[in-house]
Amino acid sequence: MNFLLIFLGGGLGSVTRFGISLLVAKTALHTGVSTLISNVVACLLLAGVIFAFHQKNLVPDNYKYFVLIGICGGLSTFSTFSYETFELLKQGMIAWAIANIVISCGLCLVIFYVFTK
Repeated sequence: MNFLLIFLGGGLGSVTRFGISLLVAKTALHTGVSTLISNVVACLLLAGVIFAFHQKNLVPDNYKYFVLIGICGGLSTFSTFSYETFELLKQGMIAWAIANIVISCGLCLVIFYVFTK
């Protein structure tokens, strides 16, 4: 049953990520922004579920597989973040590449700090 929950959640997370990329592709700063949004949304979701599970015990174990491994796993991706940052560096957009690293990592760390302190 857990494999099915992870499978379904992963598909939902991947489709959500694709939808975010389609929406952001219409903007001027598309490289890296959709990945940033996807990673931040995944971190918010992950931190919220972890908080609800640990602090309030509101989340059944089955939902952890569906949301934490499935949806968040399909929604966020470190490999795309790394590739897009590399592409920004290759294009000479060093400031944007550094900003991408700092904002992505910093914002996601702040999210976990806020939810788990």
